[in-house]
Amino acid sequence: MRITRTTSALAATTVLALSLAACGGGDSDTASAGPSGEVGANDLSDVCPADVVVQTDWNPEAEHGGLYESLGDDYVVDAGSKSVSGTLIDSDGESTGVTLEIRAGGPAIGFQTVTAQMYTDTDIDLGYVATDEAIQLSDTQPTTAVLAPLEISPTMIMWDPETYPDVSSIEDLGTAGTTVRYFEGSAYMAYLTGAGILDADQVDGSYDGTPAGFVAAAGEVAQQGFASAEPFVYENEVEAWGRAVDYQLVYDAGFQPYQSSISVRSDDLDGMSDCLTELVPLMQQADVDYLADPARVNDIIFDLVEQYDTGWVYTQGVADYSVETQKELGLVGNGPDDTHGNFDTDRVDTLIEQTTPIFTEQGTAPLDGITADDLVTNEFIDDSIGVPAS
Repeated sequence: MRITRTTSALAATTVLALSLAACGGGDSDTASAGPSGEVGANDLSDVCPADVVVQTDWNPEAEHGGLYESLGDDYVVDAGSKSVSGTLIDSDGESTGVTLEIRAGGPAIGFQTVTAQMYTDTDIDLGYVATDEAIQLSDTQPTTAVLAPLEISPTMIMWDPETYPDVSSIEDLGTAGTTVRYFEGSAYMAYLTGAGILDADQVDGSYDGTPAGFVAAAGEVAQQGFASAEPFVYENEVEAWGRAVDYQLVYDAGFQPYQSSISVRSDDLDGMSDCLTELVPLMQQADVDYLADPARVNDIIFDLVEQYDTGWVYTQGVADYSVETQKELGLVGNGPDDTHGNFDTDRVDTLIEQTTPIFTEQGTAPLDGITADDLVTNEFIDDSIGVPAS
């Protein structure tokens, strides 16, 4: 089976009911001996942990490029625990006086949610948590997002333009009655059917993250995926398909979580405040720097993918396509202002309204009376940092 970026959603749904009691992964031996090089203008050693630990939501990939941009070239890999550690560097490549440890998610943590992993292993300082996940677990495992590396979620529905030449949107798929394959339990699909964009009778929750079903249907079905990966993969790396697909972002159909937001356990927010004040702007700038010149970081990503050896296939072509798509679609970009990484609280409140009935029906009701201010904060954002207009 070729493991795809969205394989994790199926498994995470399966284990969600067990996540409150989930066991974490093994102890990591990753941490390097300490940060190397003379500390530059951004000294975090007095305000941050000596080892800043970040739990990601998947294998190393270009969508995480900004985070790996902050990893120095002295990094040490722990292939067993699927983690890497090295000097946390600033935009000038200078040491900040602390180390950065990045842990892979998805298969590396048994496909459980990042939130569950953060609450199981309190050595984790920051984690990648999507807004809908934060809403769903807000009553039992509350998190607060401090930075949005992805302004727009890459989640999309794709279809064969040869079979459906008149389809240009997810709504058109609904009108055509096309079967849409997705991961069972995905909140966005409950929104699409609840809003009448798709009919409940036409959606198929049997998608398992592999190309087999889409290929076997010979263009008759549509399927979920990541806009920054699957269109390239299906055209260039799935030999049995080998042609272009069309797609629409679920974001453009009205479901707009912040994907992979950098988050902390809510009870830790005050204690980490001094660190986040200094760290978050560095992470904002790292996102911008990666888009401008991804070569060094992509080499790190390829190295980690090879050493981790989880079955995740990641090529230069996919990475290059991802970066260009991030730029073209504004997946990594600015909000309605010129600032990268901040949160639109009205957008978050809308998502709360959309998902609360869904999660309540699933038996994981959000915290009663929850608002955007419980889930996200712009307190640590540097408003002067933005992705330049292309």
